[in-house]
Amino acid sequence: MAVTINDVARAVGVSTSTVSRAFTLPDQVRAETRERILEVSAELGYVPNPSARSLRAGATATLGMIIPDIANPFFPPIFKALQQRARQLGYTTLVADCDDRESAELDAIAAIANRVDGLLLWASALPDERLRTIAAQTPLVLVNRDVEGISSLRINLTDGVRQAGELLFALGHRHCALIDASRPERQRDKLFAEAFRGLGLTVTELGPYEPRFETGVHAATLIASSGATAVLAHNDLVALGALQQFTALGVRVPTDVSLVGIDDTLLASVCTPALTSVRIDAGELAAAALELLVEAVGGGRGGATEEHRRAVVGSRLVPRASTGPAPVGR
Repeated sequence: MAVTINDVARAVGVSTSTVSRAFTLPDQVRAETRERILEVSAELGYVPNPSARSLRAGATATLGMIIPDIANPFFPPIFKALQQRARQLGYTTLVADCDDRESAELDAIAAIANRVDGLLLWASALPDERLRTIAAQTPLVLVNRDVEGISSLRINLTDGVRQAGELLFALGHRHCALIDASRPERQRDKLFAEAFRGLGLTVTELGPYEPRFETGVHAATLIASSGATAVLAHNDLVALGALQQFTALGVRVPTDVSLVGIDDTLLASVCTPALTSVRIDAGELAAAALELLVEAVGGGRGGATEEHRRAVVGSRLVPRASTGPAPVGR
């Protein structure tokens, strides 16, 4: 019986994805671990599948997308739009969820890199040098992450967030709470706080937390006693958690507090009250991302070049029933 990658993984005491990386992305595996894998492979007579390894040399007509959290309702419409446009160009698409963790992202890359012509990494947690190494082996495009030499797409939320602040100010709000769930090194939500302060709003910052529904539930309890009359949440998922907890606490939205989310997912328009949110157009985003990725694939291996491009997709506010006049006397 032929020796498999699972046999090698068991013998070394590592995961199959680590064994795969030792052969396909060797620089991503610690030297001593890689040497042990190669040694055990030779002892057992394991030979990597040549057809799988040859995929790098030939086109697979497949594109890969790795996202931080597939449970976030923001991502499925984007993947669907990307898949539809890719199909029109003759590509199929693969998607993997890395749970916003560096190790899981590396595992996902190792699992699909040999099966795709190009990779789209969303808000990657990997160090710059590691991303350059990957780009040198697989055509790569980054979303919401800038690394010199690699093409990237950035979502510009500045306009939409500014419009949210202007709306709240016009409605009489002067004290806003910000639920921060951005990574500390990114400080995205800190910039939103600065934008609100520039409009004359006092801002109470909470976090940083994880960008999840439970974060909104936790933050809403703190906000209820903070004196803030308006809330800007990191995304719709966090905003919906806050909305649920406000309801449980007897805090009325928007009578007692106005609430704004970001992403304008489907849930924003079907919850009660409907959520005011900063919209990012999924179709526009998918079209821009696919253009960059197909261009990178056309350039072949060695995606980290001087030919890299930067693209930007904008945003706008969609006002709904969750925002209203500031309560009198506050």
